Amino acid sequence: MKKYILYLLIMFVIVSCKKQDEWLNVKSNKADIIPKTLQDYQAILDNNTVMNSNFPAIGIISADNGNVSDLIATTGGTLQERNAYKWASDIYEGGLSGGVDWIYPYKAIEYANVVLDGLKNIDKISQSEVQYNNIKGSALFYRAVAFYALAQIYIKPYNSETAASDPGLLLRISSDVNVRYDRATVQKTYEQIIDDLSQAVSFLPLTPVYKTRPSVPAAQMMLAKVYLNMSIYDKAKSFADLVLNNNNTLLDFNTLNTALTYPLPTFKDNNPEILFFNLTLNYSLGSISNRVITSELYNSYNVNDLRKTIFFRTNTDATHSFRGAYCGSSETFCGLSLNELILIRAECLARTGHINDAMADLNLLLSKRWKKNSSGNTTYINQTANSENEALEIILNERRKELPFTGNLRWEDLRRLNSDSRFAKTLSRTILGQIYTLAPNDPKYTLPIPPSEISINPVIQNPR
Repeated sequence: MKKYILYLLIMFVIVSCKKQDEWLNVKSNKADIIPKTLQDYQAILDNNTVMNSNFPAIGIISADNGNVSDLIATTGGTLQERNAYKWASDIYEGGLSGGVDWIYPYKAIEYANVVLDGLKNIDKISQSEVQYNNIKGSALFYRAVAFYALAQIYIKPYNSETAASDPGLLLRISSDVNVRYDRATVQKTYEQIIDDLSQAVSFLPLTPVYKTRPSVPAAQMMLAKVYLNMSIYDKAKSFADLVLNNNNTLLDFNTLNTALTYPLPTFKDNNPEILFFNLTLNYSLGSISNRVITSELYNSYNVNDLRKTIFFRTNTDATHSFRGAYCGSSETFCGLSLNELILIRAECLARTGHINDAMADLNLLLSKRWKKNSSGNTTYINQTANSENEALEIILNERRKELPFTGNLRWEDLRRLNSDSRFAKTLSRTILGQIYTLAPNDPKYTLPIPPSEISINPVIQNPR
């Protein structure tokens, strides 16, 4: 039974893959399509629909950068979306449907596990060692990215004092469908992510063939994100340094065509800031067409800040909507990019007392985002800070403005910053005259595990 299920999985993977059409065309029966070669395993990882798409987006709906109309809030999308938007205690209302934010990352994890287990049966010496290492590193990277995405939704924010006892993820690290997993701790979850990424760094290439495939810089940036999330700022900065020392070309927004529907270039247009390309799920309540930017966020941009017109469009009712990020479409980018990494390093520098260096990083980024005057010089005036607190306020505000809808990033920031009273925030929105609020550190910042998972694997549910 186990082998039959695995064969079906591999059949789906390979049929879905687009980058190995020539190879697929010669497959004639079930026995032929059992992965056996390095090319087979690369084809599994090149399934962009699974490995580079459909990542969690429920945090976009729950965060504070955008709202939807009362009509959409009460009738649009799925029940899960509508309940997440108003921070309901039971977003599934007892039903077994929903939970795609859980299902899709675990599908990517399953595919990565199939590859990692399959590689154990291949003689590395008799094969191309470079290709073998690349595939192994890629599978480890994809698994880590999926675990990280799940951790920002379904487990508590990392707290060094409670991480060893807080319930974590189901750390599925084998393709054996008969293995049953209990919830690990938050500490073990983050250790698994770090271990996967650390191994990946030693196997991956410096430059990927496609930006949909991982690389050493992408894995190092993920490590910087993980350590930032854990408040281990010296390590986060160290990994940011490793990437930025060799990858530091930023987009000059003055060169972009604001007349285009989607002015920001994607990796296919040689966007130098993109290290790794990934997309989220497409939720109705999180879509560009339905989401209106909060006036608080929109009004925070200076008139000379090009992000105000490149990021947003003005609607007929004078509200504003997001125009899209590094996708070249209405989809939502949740990959890895240098603008986020510079802000990670700036925050870490500020938190470790290097205020001038922190502001220098921020000023470098913003000088590429503001208009130039008639002489070709930026209208941006370098900002300074006299204390860690002042620097952090400026940097975190600009982080929100630079990355308003980069996947669940705003939701991740709200979760981690709630532990600091200086930056904790109570969220509020009104639907049909009723006010809904979400207090800092509320249990609702951790979503419930889907009932469909609990029904087949009765693990500890998250309190709401």
